[in-house]
Amino acid sequence: MDLNNLPHFDVLPQHIGFIMDGNGRWAKERGLPRYKGHIEGAKTFRKIGEFAGDLGIKYLTFYAFSTENWKRPPDEVAAIMNLFREYLKELDDRKAENEEKGIQVNFIGSKKGLPKDILAMMKYSEKITEDKTKVYLNIAVNYGGREEIVHSVKLIAKLVKKGKLKPDDITEDMISRGLYTAGMPDPDLIIRPSGEKRLSNFLLWQAAYAEFWSSNVLWPDFTEEDLVEALRNFEKRNRRFGGV
Repeated sequence: MDLNNLPHFDVLPQHIGFIMDGNGRWAKERGLPRYKGHIEGAKTFRKIGEFAGDLGIKYLTFYAFSTENWKRPPDEVAAIMNLFREYLKELDDRKAENEEKGIQVNFIGSKKGLPKDILAMMKYSEKITEDKTKVYLNIAVNYGGREEIVHSVKLIAKLVKKGKLKPDDITEDMISRGLYTAGMPDPDLIIRPSGEKRLSNFLLWQAAYAEFWSSNVLWPDFTEEDLVEALRNFEKRNRRFGGV
């Protein structure tokens, strides 16, 4: 889409969460191995992430690999890990471009079980983009919403054990500060293509008042126009946050 002719919105979400669903089905429909769907899905991730940033959306969180995805066939998991490696290398190759766009990259999720080379590349990518503040790009890798809440609760439990905190003094804000998204606004909008209508363990705490938008389009076929449709729908929502 032409950067000089971007659509205008009266209301934009500060933070969008994307559940990138449908890669496997996309490949199956075409008689291709599942990893081919993930390759096409990775292209869509780049395209939609850049477009959303151009529109002025400051926080983007993409659900790339869940804690449950380890149960998938080993060859599919290996293909996904190789895609991470390619993307991380690309981040380094496109340093100048990302600097111009002001993109800060963050990886959220548990580090346990991830290959050491990927962990090192993730750390490097976060380091070289840590001073960028125009767009905060969160990539959820080995991520699970329940695991994230447990992670936060354990941090609080350690303070209680040391006598630095009383159980009665625990607040929602303390739990939020222990999450992987600490310091970021909660998502205003969760987008899930592929026809499914569930969170699938994604941003469970943060999505308490998020608007939800789903589409029958499989993720590899998701376009800038689909994102515009979701944002037009969001504009019309009456967000009361439990009030009248």
